[in-house]
Amino acid sequence: MSAPDDGCHVNLVFVLGAFALLIVFLDAIGRWQRTVESVEGERIIAEVRLAEDRGTNQAIAQHPIIDVQKCIGCASCVKACPEAGVLGIVDGVARVIHGSRCIGHARCEEVCPVQAIVVGLGDISSRSDLPLLDAAFETSVPGIRIAGELGGMALIRIAVDQGTRAMKAFAKELRAEPRHSTDTFDVLIVGAGPAGFAATLQAKEEGLRVATIDRQDLGGTIRKYPRRKLTLTGTLTLPLHGKIDREEFLKEELIDLFEQIAKRHQLKLTTGLELLSLKGEKDGFIAKTSKGSIRARRILLALGRRGIPRRLGVPGEATEKVLYQLIDASSIEEERILVVGGGDSAVEAALALAEQRGNVVTLSYRREAFVRLKARNEQKFDEAVAHGKIRVLLPSTVKSIDSDSVTLELSERGVTQQVVIGNDMVYILAGGEPPYALLKQAGISFGGTGNPDATSEEIPVAMGG
Repeated sequence: MSAPDDGCHVNLVFVLGAFALLIVFLDAIGRWQRTVESVEGERIIAEVRLAEDRGTNQAIAQHPIIDVQKCIGCASCVKACPEAGVLGIVDGVARVIHGSRCIGHARCEEVCPVQAIVVGLGDISSRSDLPLLDAAFETSVPGIRIAGELGGMALIRIAVDQGTRAMKAFAKELRAEPRHSTDTFDVLIVGAGPAGFAATLQAKEEGLRVATIDRQDLGGTIRKYPRRKLTLTGTLTLPLHGKIDREEFLKEELIDLFEQIAKRHQLKLTTGLELLSLKGEKDGFIAKTSKGSIRARRILLALGRRGIPRRLGVPGEATEKVLYQLIDASSIEEERILVVGGGDSAVEAALALAEQRGNVVTLSYRREAFVRLKARNEQKFDEAVAHGKIRVLLPSTVKSIDSDSVTLELSERGVTQQVVIGNDMVYILAGGEPPYALLKQAGISFGGTGNPDATSEEIPVAMGG
């Protein structure tokens, strides 16, 4: 019988040693991965608690609706979301963390490999701030449809899609009905923002006779953006024009594009005209405007949610130094400025003003913490405060405005005191009064049983794709 081969023995020892090392290595990797997962899990849970404490866990309008039975916890939605902190993985499934930060990009819906996410409004039966609409955007009043941010979906891309689809639905209905009057428009489109603009283009494509009115100008809410603000449109397809190749525009570029398209297709838009009331009649509606009445067989309300800027109702507010919109921060220097509001518009204005030479910027907000900010804005704002660029007073309310000062009531640790600060300009960016009264007067029903909210301070507007 021959002796064992020494080479084979050495190889066997080497293999067994390598296998043992591999087991140790894999065990270490496993323990490291479990530690990482544990730390990440703890971080997510802490973020969930923070969101609940701040109230940012509750979605305002559009938000991801997750089917937990389908979700496989791959986190592709978390990585795809441009607004940090909206989603997280909790106990192996996706969960909405900061729901109020969602502005409806729907990237999460696009990347989910198992179609477990839909971005929408969910059940709005209890939402007293949203009108009840059917699948074709028709309100509780037959013949009146709503498209765009007034219905709760705040993106330009979605507004364009809704305006287009609503007009297609009108065209189908109207083709089946006889026309009884030659002085009646087929459709009155109220609002010339993205939804109204797309609807006007679609109406021309359908051969409908329409009137499009706006109390301001083509572009709607977009015109209220600060100068040179980057606007994310997403993938847009406009009737008569087709697909727009770009997804990012400066405010001025997007308005210029809309104006070029309107001119090319000879759209008739009447600006400086405000809708005051709607009344149904036998063959349609009579719309009372600031310059007379318009008859139409159908009505498309493509209004924004901001409506009339919210006033504070304090002494001195009517003076010229009080403004409700910031267009061009770069033209304002060497001023003592108070910004009032706690939404993205107020914070963005404060940041822009603080960057200009010599400005001293203070922000006043009536709550103890910001609850509706985009993560990027919140981070930039915190950094500006930390570096002394912006003074923030929370919670505080403006009591009076004088020629060279503002008096505020500030609460700190349960103690309320009056604070007087030197001041040259006041920007009140606290949202607006949505046109709820107009809608209710027309008979349009809202979700819930209460009255609509008084203001749209916390509603994000159509600023993204």
